[in-house]
Amino acid sequence: EVQLVESGGGPVQPGGSLRLSCAASGFAFSITEMSWVRQAPGKGREWVGTSVHSANLPHYADSVKGRFTISRDDAKNTLYLQMNSLKSEDTAVYYCARGGRYSSLLSTYWGQGTQVTVSS
Repeated sequence: EVQLVESGGGPVQPGGSLRLSCAASGFAFSITEMSWVRQAPGKGREWVGTSVHSANLPHYADSVKGRFTISRDDAKNTLYLQMNSLKSEDTAVYYCARGGRYSSLLSTYWGQGTQVTVSS
């Protein structure tokens, strides 16, 4: 059974940082393209970035490029999202998902997500 468990969210002030984690199980994580997706209040899901696999550089949405960094630990089946210089518009529930920029948004499997609230 595919399971994705996100953690690490919380309240943070503008300009602050958070590190999100996604623990994955039930599939071959090390050879799976993984993405972070977010959903802000009242909006649809938005692709944040994708890690193809450890040997390749991740790629990011323009809205987070230069501020967010995706990494993965294939030995721990865990995906990470380091978020720096956070802005109020980054407030959302963050999910990890299998797939790339477009396929991740159509994924069948979703975790519970982790809430990130950027506010002063």
